[in-house]
Amino acid sequence: MDFYNRTIDETYRVLDTDEKGLSQKTAQNRLLKYGHNTITTERGVSPLHILTGQFTSPLMWILIAAALVSLLLGEHIDAGVISVIIVLNAVIGFIQEFNAERAIEALKKMTSLQAVVLRDGKERSIPAADVVPGDVVLIAAGDKVPADARLVELAGLQTQEAALTGESLPVKKRLEIYEKDLPLGDRKNMLFAGTVVTEGRGRAVVTSTGMDSQLGKIAHMIQHTQSEPTPLQKQLKVLGKWLAVLTIGVCFSVFMAGVLTGKPLLEFFLVAISLAVAAIPEGLPAVVTISLALGIQRMARRNALIRNLPSVETLGSTTVICTDKTGTLTHNAMTVTTIFIDGRKIFVEGSGYSPVGSFSEQTDNLPLILRIGALNNDSRLEQDGESWHILGDPTEGALLVSAAKGGHISGKLEKEFPRVDEVPFSSERKMMTTVHRKNDTFHVYIKGAPDILLARCTRIAENGVVRELTPDDRERICGANKDLTAGALRVLGFAWKSVSSSGDSDAYETDLIWVGLQGMIDPPREEVRDSIARCRSAGIRVIMITGDYMGTAAAVAKQLNIQGRVVAGRELRDIDLDKEIDHIGVFARVNPEDKLAIVEALKKKGQVVAMTGDGVNDAPALKRADIGIAMGITGSDVAKEASDMILLDDNFSSIVNAVEEGRAIFNNIRKFVNYLLSSNIGEVSTVFIAVLLGMPLPLIAVQILWINLITDGPPAIALSVDPAPPDIMDGKPRDPKSGIMKGLTLQIFIMGGLICLASLISFQRGLKDDIETARTMVFTTMVLLQIVRVQLIRMRTRQGFFSNPWLWGALAFSLLLQAAVLYSPLNTLFQAVPLSPGQIGFILTVTAGMFIIGYPLSLILEKAGQMR
Repeated sequence: MDFYNRTIDETYRVLDTDEKGLSQKTAQNRLLKYGHNTITTERGVSPLHILTGQFTSPLMWILIAAALVSLLLGEHIDAGVISVIIVLNAVIGFIQEFNAERAIEALKKMTSLQAVVLRDGKERSIPAADVVPGDVVLIAAGDKVPADARLVELAGLQTQEAALTGESLPVKKRLEIYEKDLPLGDRKNMLFAGTVVTEGRGRAVVTSTGMDSQLGKIAHMIQHTQSEPTPLQKQLKVLGKWLAVLTIGVCFSVFMAGVLTGKPLLEFFLVAISLAVAAIPEGLPAVVTISLALGIQRMARRNALIRNLPSVETLGSTTVICTDKTGTLTHNAMTVTTIFIDGRKIFVEGSGYSPVGSFSEQTDNLPLILRIGALNNDSRLEQDGESWHILGDPTEGALLVSAAKGGHISGKLEKEFPRVDEVPFSSERKMMTTVHRKNDTFHVYIKGAPDILLARCTRIAENGVVRELTPDDRERICGANKDLTAGALRVLGFAWKSVSSSGDSDAYETDLIWVGLQGMIDPPREEVRDSIARCRSAGIRVIMITGDYMGTAAAVAKQLNIQGRVVAGRELRDIDLDKEIDHIGVFARVNPEDKLAIVEALKKKGQVVAMTGDGVNDAPALKRADIGIAMGITGSDVAKEASDMILLDDNFSSIVNAVEEGRAIFNNIRKFVNYLLSSNIGEVSTVFIAVLLGMPLPLIAVQILWINLITDGPPAIALSVDPAPPDIMDGKPRDPKSGIMKGLTLQIFIMGGLICLASLISFQRGLKDDIETARTMVFTTMVLLQIVRVQLIRMRTRQGFFSNPWLWGALAFSLLLQAAVLYSPLNTLFQAVPLSPGQIGFILTVTAGMFIIGYPLSLILEKAGQMR
């Protein structure tokens, strides 16, 4: 029931209560009926569930199966090595995702601990959990509102509702009745659970508690919002199934070939197992996990904290960024940008609360308007290290900063012009008056709504003189006010007069001298416009979603060149959002349900959606988006727990940097998938063709494992930190349905075929000596060919030969390990023998031939992949 459009008497009647509140007995009965005023939670995800989730991919199933079969066949070394890889991958994934599902717990923390209510006509402090509908609650500055309630009495009451509505400024509450349907931010006769009283006091009758409150509805949406697998998770699942089918098919073919030719079954079963080991890229799950973990560290250095691994790559495929306005696109600091005084506009440089900036020109009365703004003020400007912040109202803070830019420091002014009287601001008067003594004279300084203040003025201060205010002056001032408000500035008028004594408040606000206007706005961050331009060149659409008013949102969007229509939240019920979403660039005055609907409409269009948010109201949409991005500075705990990524500096530009990192990570994942799978195809083909030709096994299982894990692993991990190409943000986002393997399959098989050919040539040469020498030559050829393959892949992306020192370190490490296997006692474990200089020379010749053939071939295959 919408109590904001009911009278106070109707509200009392519907809730069966009155101004004295409930009796204790009635309250107890209602507690049984409605339940406690708490957020109920569904069972969270347990650590065990997170751990078992690490073993759900087909790749992991294949590895587990290979480990079990090796163990059954007595191949304990093979089984042990594979098991270590399985455990390592699971542990890394578990550690990264352990804290991913606690959004509702943060909601529970938002409910206040105690509440003051009227029970049996007397004030009582009770646990907030015991508040019931019909209770009359008393609230004052600093209190957290315990439940949704209809106001019945107030005095200068303001609440901070940013966490619930997204509106940055405190909301001034009223008792008036509203006839039409309104978003939460405009229901000014209501209080909402979890919001904070910043000023004044009030009395209200509770209308909704627990899960029936606006806070509870958001909790319900979070609980019933499903998170989808990321594009990378989907693609790795497809890749795992493809590898499983390939592995089973090759093993079955070889085993049946042995059966049909009458060979010993056990021998060919072992051959089949060797092929299975060769086909499985044992290091791939761990390399993907480590690659994403390294990506998380790089993003953290760029002020983006990632909360779960696969989200790193998802950022790279983002097609739409839905961003909040306040604090993300803007500074979240009201700033005076324009002053109208002495008949002309003066522009003020600088943004935020730092008192650094200059004025486009100086006029006779500029010091006067700055002094009035600083003295007619109850807020404080304070410095904490290198940062500045405001204690008090943001609007008054903007006036303090503009005065400080002109050299008028409020602390010094207060000593020179001590305040002796005041008439506080009220919504009825729409102005605030302070009286200051200067020697034997009393100065009355007034600020307020320009039209109200102008009507009380009879004179004007202009160009150093005070004269009569003419109709032309009034028209000119009204025109300037209209011009400033059209630019979405919040405008205040300033006036003054001198009196012979203080104490006569009725005389303060008549026969005033008009001074001028100050227009302020929460300005866009300087770097955001360039970041939005980068998004546009990268094919990423930016949509602003804000709780602020349409005019303000439209003005900021225009300054930042955010394209598309501006739509108010209330209009969403009257339009077909699925059809119109492509043409809308700004959503203003939105509710939590609206944000969720916007995300759903975009996802239906196949978009990969990144959604930013800082309030409780953003949590359901953050969870539903492909990438939920919470604010690290101003964000609520609820938003952070529901998100995939946290912006440590609350800056939109950090999102764009994270998208760039995401694209680079996906590029690198494609590189090492290409590298690992072409190597594996080469191993499988070598074993498979040798068996079909009646040759002995060219590699045994432990040698294959060594190549797949130790020789291939370090270079693959080093590929994951390859620097991004300079043009990484110049193209459109990749299609999330296209898959990791798009354009790579032909390359992988043909390059795998070249590896097979070179290995069989080395094998044939080695067989002239003995089988162990032949296998050692194949073993070493494979290792050197992997180094060639890495360089072919990197040259294809036109990256400098020495641009990745980690890669060269990894390749040198692999070579040293291979030398240790050949020329140390380890060779007995791998059934290898030391090779002579002549044999090494033969292998190097074969490897060089592979490079000479492979480079032009890889370029041709790259072109073919792009044309598909």
